[in-house]
Amino acid sequence: MVVVGTQWGDEGKGKLVDWLTESAQGVVRFQGGHNAGHTIVVNGVKTALHLIPSGILRPGVKCYIGNGVVLSAAKLFEEIANLEKAGVDVRSRLRISEACPLILPFHAALDVAREAAREQGGSEKIGTTGRGIGPAYEDKIARRALRVQDLKFPERFANKLRVLLTLHNHVLTSFLGSQAFDFGPTLAPYMKDGEVLFDAVYDEAMRHAELLKPMMADVSRELNDAYSKGENLLFEGAQGTLLDVDHGTYPFVTSSNCVAGNAAAGAGVGPGMLHYILGITKAYCTRVGGGPFPTELDWEVKGTPGWHMSTVGAETGVTTGRSRRCGWFDAALLKRSAQVNGLTGLCITKLDVLDGLKELKLCTGYELDGEVTDILPMGADDIARCVPIYETLEGWSVSTVGVTQYDQLPAAARLYLQRIEQVTGVPVHIISTSPDREHTIMMRHPFLAD
Repeated sequence: MVVVGTQWGDEGKGKLVDWLTESAQGVVRFQGGHNAGHTIVVNGVKTALHLIPSGILRPGVKCYIGNGVVLSAAKLFEEIANLEKAGVDVRSRLRISEACPLILPFHAALDVAREAAREQGGSEKIGTTGRGIGPAYEDKIARRALRVQDLKFPERFANKLRVLLTLHNHVLTSFLGSQAFDFGPTLAPYMKDGEVLFDAVYDEAMRHAELLKPMMADVSRELNDAYSKGENLLFEGAQGTLLDVDHGTYPFVTSSNCVAGNAAAGAGVGPGMLHYILGITKAYCTRVGGGPFPTELDWEVKGTPGWHMSTVGAETGVTTGRSRRCGWFDAALLKRSAQVNGLTGLCITKLDVLDGLKELKLCTGYELDGEVTDILPMGADDIARCVPIYETLEGWSVSTVGVTQYDQLPAAARLYLQRIEQVTGVPVHIISTSPDREHTIMMRHPFLAD
């Protein structure tokens, strides 16, 4: 099965992947990089993951990083170290595709410099995380990337690295004027006079190579072997559908395909292995960074519904620490996500955050240039002109925190969920009522679905 976000990311995929892994033998990341952020809460203890699949907290489950992921070895080993301190066995269970493109310090430098140049030039920032994900994907598409398998051949790695550094240092200095930007302490060890240093990058890469070799694998082959043995595999997407480089609010998107179909290409399996597509969606909407957001509320004003969502929902990015913009649930947006992902069912997360709001608004469509549409348009320019059409529903005052049975939800909450099903045409199969692993209502188990 595939788990994908249906909004702009941060929908709560990590908890659901961790929870569903109880019935899985393998969990696979198939796109993105360490710009993802999944928070998992087990018995009140929070764990933040960025690269390693969320199934790592389940003993005995294998975790795979597929070829569609761009890999920062430095960040990977930081994450491994934190998990090992907590007593989690990682290295014996983690398999990394040799085809993963590497994120290296010059990718992050390019990312930071471009955003700074946009801001100085008066253009709107895209809102990247500054971690080098976009530039690493550019090298992949240009067929010049250094990949995990290159780390096994030091001389070949060095030759390719020199070529890349010559190119990217030229862009940094001659085009972007990198000496004018503050790259911060993270990049300082790799840079001098606005250029990225060969020795610093090469020496670190060779240190990482020895640590990575035991985890390198032909992930495609291993996944197909596992599938042939009847094992349950869970494919975990990062970011969300509306950040997809093709189907999202372009150009305010990430650099990879976040939709369910990319699970096949990003892991090296056939689409016939993807039996069930679970769309994760918050009971409201959030977005980090720039770009259009039709149902956005004035979430920074105390006492407003948007402020309630922001504070009660603790809406701060796991990876960036940035506050998330908040707004009403957008069913027209979800219809677009259902269309491009082929959703089988929905998981509604953070229902409990809406506790205490007297009324709720649900966007069922938009007015755009005098016409009414019931589905999110393609492209940021059209979306920015959309005026949402709302239905008003009754809220509830009873707490839903920790509820694990559907019939224990207040009547107004059940009606809200039923209306989401009616407008989007996708059944709600799972409901999350707090960040904790066990606070989940199961209507239909994805691994047991027909």
